[in-house]
Amino acid sequence: MISHIVHFKMTDRSAESIAEAAELLRSMAGRIPSLRGLEVGLPRAEDDRSFDIALVTRFDDWAGLDAYRVHPYHKDPVLKHMHAHAAEATFVDFEGGEVTLAKA
Repeated sequence: MISHIVHFKMTDRSAESIAEAAELLRSMAGRIPSLRGLEVGLPRAEDDRSFDIALVTRFDDWAGLDAYRVHPYHKDPVLKHMHAHAAEATFVDFEGGEVTLAKA
């Protein structure tokens, strides 16, 4: 499993702008065949140090991530919107990432 995690800090940090971007990111579900998992998260509280949106996407393999990157829907409208409205973005791609649950 390949994970692609992106954090966005938006230029317009209003709740409406962030909600619009989050919905656009969620709209990729079911539109991009290689996309196996999609999570969009918003921070618990406003903080100038915090990013505004977290995107977690999952793929079967590196080829799936590569296909996602060039998929027409990902490029436009998603990337087009995010590039126009994000002041900053960071990402990390990694293989593995199995979940280990802590014991109480």
